[in-house]
Amino acid sequence: MPDASAPPGIRLRDTAKTFGDADAAVVALAPTTLDVRTGELLVLLGPSGCGKTTLLRMIGGLVPPSAGVIEITGRPLWTGSGRNQDAVRELGIVFQEPNLFPWLTIEDNVALPLEIQGAGRADRLARARDLLRLVGIAGFEGHRPRELSGGMRQRAAIARALAGNPHILLMDEPFGALDALTREQMNLELQRIWMETRQTVVLVTHSIPEAVFLGDRIVLLSPRPGRIDRIVDVPFPRPRGIDLMASVDFQAIALDLRRHLGAVHDG
Repeated sequence: MPDASAPPGIRLRDTAKTFGDADAAVVALAPTTLDVRTGELLVLLGPSGCGKTTLLRMIGGLVPPSAGVIEITGRPLWTGSGRNQDAVRELGIVFQEPNLFPWLTIEDNVALPLEIQGAGRADRLARARDLLRLVGIAGFEGHRPRELSGGMRQRAAIARALAGNPHILLMDEPFGALDALTREQMNLELQRIWMETRQTVVLVTHSIPEAVFLGDRIVLLSPRPGRIDRIVDVPFPRPRGIDLMASVDFQAIALDLRRHLGAVHDG
């Protein structure tokens, strides 16, 4: 479990986002205050359009907030002159699509962030191979993305996000495009990777079972304008097996979340 006494890995204070101006303005995220504990796996859950991805993209430094403060490992992410690159370097991001470069090998895709940082080829390829072992696709270093399955490409994307050894991993529906069985396997793999690295992870998902299976805490966001409606602590010890999903306690939490989200959405 994460150390609740440690300084938060991510701190939001009255962080909000509005798109557009005047009559065309759309409030995507109402002022939001949240601490993400160092080393925890936090899940953002809510209906489509509630601001989950907007919030994740703001934390990732891809979209500036309209108001409020975001701190990454104690550093302000946004300053008067733009993004704080020291804070940005603490972040790795995985999207729903792997977005691998088709003309590069898998190991070169994974090593690309290190090449951009100026690391030598031998060092960055050694790091890439270590990460490919970590995510379970060692032996495919020389393959092109088209030669791998969807799940394997997403493993490579996770490895690439970890290449710079970030303290925080942000994941936006990373398994949403996978079939159900592959998605279950990737849930197990993400849990394993997290237990080995103990990085702070923020995961966006629409899947209630995925949220309950993976999360230490689940943050439920209301429909737009998104705001924190509820935070749920998940009590299950780790490692968690897929058979947990069939348990009475798991189903009770999932059903409560489903009912609550339905009531919030309808209300």
